[in-house]
Amino acid sequence: MTTEALAKTGDPTPETKAEGQREDPVWLDELTPRQIVAELDKYIIGQDDAKKAVAIVLRNRWRRQRVEEEMRHEIAPNNLILIGPTGVGKTEIARRLARLAGSPFLKVEASKFTEVGYVGRDVESIIRDLVDISINLVRADREYEVQGIAEDRVHERLLDLLLPVTNPEPDPPVDPSNVFVAGPAGVEAHNGDVQERRARTREKLGGLLKDGKLEEREVEIEVTQSTSIDGMMIPMGGGEGMDHNFTEMLQDMLPKKKKRRTVSVAEARRILLQDELDKLIDMDEVVHEALYRAEEMGIVFLDEIDKVAGERGGRGPDVSREGVQRDLLPIVEGSTVATKYGLVRTDHILFIAAGAFHVAKPSDLIPELQGRFPIRVELQTLGEAEFVRILQEPKNALLDQYKALVETEGGAIEFTEDGVQEVARIAMELNERMENIGARRLRTVLTTLLEDVMFELPEAAGDLVVVDRVLVQMRLKEVAEDEDLSRYIL
Repeated sequence: MTTEALAKTGDPTPETKAEGQREDPVWLDELTPRQIVAELDKYIIGQDDAKKAVAIVLRNRWRRQRVEEEMRHEIAPNNLILIGPTGVGKTEIARRLARLAGSPFLKVEASKFTEVGYVGRDVESIIRDLVDISINLVRADREYEVQGIAEDRVHERLLDLLLPVTNPEPDPPVDPSNVFVAGPAGVEAHNGDVQERRARTREKLGGLLKDGKLEEREVEIEVTQSTSIDGMMIPMGGGEGMDHNFTEMLQDMLPKKKKRRTVSVAEARRILLQDELDKLIDMDEVVHEALYRAEEMGIVFLDEIDKVAGERGGRGPDVSREGVQRDLLPIVEGSTVATKYGLVRTDHILFIAAGAFHVAKPSDLIPELQGRFPIRVELQTLGEAEFVRILQEPKNALLDQYKALVETEGGAIEFTEDGVQEVARIAMELNERMENIGARRLRTVLTTLLEDVMFELPEAAGDLVVVDRVLVQMRLKEVAEDEDLSRYIL
């Protein structure tokens, strides 16, 4: 597959999006770094330095695909570390970047891994998980491409179930005047008019089916069931992921059972659609492209990298921190990882690390790992002005989310400017008094503020709720002022 074809993989529908799929019909080869920043601005307020850095990183991946092959293999990804407290947008920047590029994206917490030999996750599971995401991503693209064909086939199969073909035994010739159409079992007749009548009946059923008027009618379909392996002896101890892979392979080798089930047309459509998609999609091709995407376009977000940093040579309960870093090092610098789909090289996977670094410093990482993260960007702490913008400006902003929720029950909610400013002020004040959780505080404040509104919404359908400064102060004053109460609620 050419790089141009890969860059323009079909844009999936919202219903089929996997993590990493693009939300907007834009293509990476059409976006300059400045345009990438503009796309990120739709969702992320502030943090201009971080957005500029990741835009250059993303564009460099596109540039690398267009240099000569010999040079291409020498160009290493620009791994970077995002430094900043929680809730300032580190994860969101990485996630939106992946969706914009259509890249497989995986977020992991570095603190969940332990040194080899200890109880904990194996670092190679990062790559196996990334490949699984890439498989789902590519399969979703393929399903989108053949969705129309599959739906047409399902429509015909449903009509066959609703109007089964009858094959009566040959009868002696009869008088044409005795021709009749009978019964739910199908059309039974003995002359040339049968096919015409059947076609008319099928056409009528087809119209009803398309209009959704037969969804509750029951049909009998044949479904495939995997053979259960419960109780079978499964070898253990082959490393993380090996037991699971062996189980899957064994399950695939066992014969499949066929079972007839009576289900509604709606359920039959779902089952048959998946069956038709499986027939239309070449999984070998899916796996081939998925491995390519994982290797060349994959993005791994290593959160809480500061939790495995510390003074080198330490002893005690934190002895495995350096061990985790050394286990991560081969993955980051480039190695080959065995997955159930094949070998995956990690040389050109983009790694974005992030951490608050309140206690530890990036320089506390082992030198080898530091060298694999050449770009460091410090994100700014968000203030009240940024909170006001976060509430209103981003695509699908928090206030828009609540407006949409209220509208589902025929209600309406309006946030005045002074009301929005008061919410931002209270959130900022709580961050200063308690643990600073950044913009996440806005969601907790809004949830508490609108608790009664959302509870009473079904009975107050059609009413307009105006959220102004007075209402915000009245609903939140007692909670915000009570130090102990706010600690639990806000």
